Amino acid sequence: MSHNVNTIDSRTHEGNLNKLGFWIFLTAEFALFGTLFATLLTLQHGGGYGGMMTTELFELPLVLIMTFLLLASSYTCGIAIYFMRQEKKNLLMIWMIITVLLGVGFVGFEIYEFAHYAHEGANPTVGSYWSSFFILLGTHGAHVSLGIVWITGLIIQVATRGLNKFNAPKLFIASLYWHFLDVVWVFIFTAVYMIGMVYSG
Repeated sequence: MSHNVNTIDSRTHEGNLNKLGFWIFLTAEFALFGTLFATLLTLQHGGGYGGMMTTELFELPLVLIMTFLLLASSYTCGIAIYFMRQEKKNLLMIWMIITVLLGVGFVGFEIYEFAHYAHEGANPTVGSYWSSFFILLGTHGAHVSLGIVWITGLIIQVATRGLNKFNAPKLFIASLYWHFLDVVWVFIFTAVYMIGMVYSG
């Protein structure tokens, strides 16, 4: 490739349109998660646990592992984009693959967490709080799963077609999406687990 990927990306009309479309999409995502957070926080403050307190079920070590995996994946994703700007395709792919693996680990632990709650009798039908809990975390988990599929597809594109002006903007947008999910999880960790344990404790 004869031009710097970052230079091509910043001057490509299609790339700019993709970025604009992504920011519009992200605004809708903020509204979605904001509504889910508001619902859950309202139910936390007003009760509605269905007789099953969160402190009885939350496993903080598991939550910390999940948090570490997602924060680490955001870091590795940033490294991948750095190597994309340096036009180092192999290093880009390695760090993106690590990002995907960390994301898969996060989703796996979240599925285990849901299974643990279900085994203990907590499910969306138990009470209004648990309904909002599963909807919020399930929505975030579904978004992470979508990100995994999206980034995997881009890795395949880079592997088969090389790094070019068409897939470079897509990689950059996918990285922004991944960082957004990381920020959402930080709010989930604070609002759901930390504040939730205070209210139910």
